[in-house]
Amino acid sequence: MSLSASILVLLLLSIAAYWYGQRYSLHLVSGDRRRLHSMPRYYGYYVALWTALPALLMLMLWLFLDQGVIIQLVSAALPETVRQLPPDELGLYLNDVINLARGNITSTADDAGMRAAADHYRHLLFISHVVLFLVVAGMVIGGGLIALRRIRPDFRSRPRVERLVKWLLIIASSIAILTTVGILLSVLFEAIRFFRIIPITDFLFGLQWSPQMAIREDQVGASGAFGVIPLFAGTLLIALVAMLVAVPVGLLSAIYLAEFAGSRMRAWAKPLLEILAGIPTVVYGFFAVLVVAPALRGAGEGIGLQVSSESALAAGLVMGIMIIPFVSSLSDDVINAVPQALRDGSYALGATRAETISRVIIPAALPGIVGGVLLAVSRAIGETMIVVMAAGLTARLTANPLDSVTTITVQIVTLLVGDQEFDSPKTLAAFALGLVLFLATLVLNVLALHVVRKYREEYE
Repeated sequence: MSLSASILVLLLLSIAAYWYGQRYSLHLVSGDRRRLHSMPRYYGYYVALWTALPALLMLMLWLFLDQGVIIQLVSAALPETVRQLPPDELGLYLNDVINLARGNITSTADDAGMRAAADHYRHLLFISHVVLFLVVAGMVIGGGLIALRRIRPDFRSRPRVERLVKWLLIIASSIAILTTVGILLSVLFEAIRFFRIIPITDFLFGLQWSPQMAIREDQVGASGAFGVIPLFAGTLLIALVAMLVAVPVGLLSAIYLAEFAGSRMRAWAKPLLEILAGIPTVVYGFFAVLVVAPALRGAGEGIGLQVSSESALAAGLVMGIMIIPFVSSLSDDVINAVPQALRDGSYALGATRAETISRVIIPAALPGIVGGVLLAVSRAIGETMIVVMAAGLTARLTANPLDSVTTITVQIVTLLVGDQEFDSPKTLAAFALGLVLFLATLVLNVLALHVVRKYREEYE
């Protein structure tokens, strides 16, 4: 049984346990709820949690460990000649055994020993599934019976349930924090390996980006050029063009929808505007390459400007259109959240609608608007597909939006495409770029929090 099917079965069993626990608590007091310490639903919650949580933890632990244990058992049963292979070759052989057992294509021709190992793998996997089913079923039944035995009219089920839910929330938040820390550390360790090879000053202040290792002495740098300045400049240039499109259009559309549009117009306009957020980025890339870039190049030729076929302006314009819903939707929500009393007070003092919007509503909603703009900036900095298709891969230090440039995210993808060994400066440079991108986003968040706190103190 797959993980999703197992979780679905546990969910259905927990619902049944909730219903039975609730009915059982009422049965103990002959239907008189006043004799119960807690509401009947808390007794149902208690039984449901005892039914599902231990079994779910066992299921997750089992699925996390069983594959490794099965592979170890299969490896131990292999012939001595196979077990003495180098680790890389042995790993490839075991991978072929697993593929053969699952009916997939193997990298080498199978033989009698590989087929025997595949049969052994399937046998152990079947035993694992059977034992897992019996263990989980036993834990479901045992957990439910333990919970039912504890239920009495004076049993304090509500505090126990609330305490357990509190710990579940703490665990969930801890997982989110630990995941962030794990991502940061994984990038940081590889970036440190890169900086042991390439000086950090050359990386942060270098003006040339040529990550491929040089073959001849007359090429750019004897060990490649890893200056991040051109990539950072290209990222900021495209993001700036995108924000110059998205922020005014998104904010003005949010003001119109919140303060001027009627209910019928709003019911049609807002969903249509938010459809832009659901269009795949590759479609925006096609639109930039086939429509926007040729139009810009033709317009530039008409006024005597040389516009590259792949330019920061084309990528920024299309990216700005893509992130309009991020600014518009969030700004619309925070503008609608401004108390009506502020509007009424402004009108009572004789202010016009325009004055009320510019001097009362927008300042009061500024923290939320800043949050929406920050989300849009993060989306623009992290975008890859549009830049690859519309801005190109050339690392050029320029402030001219008519030239082709590239961004940090595009270079990360380029460096990690294909079979790579994670021991060369070319590959490790991707992690250094990721660390720079993380720190840049962190700075944006700190600045946004400063602005939010400043104006929140003023208007609360």
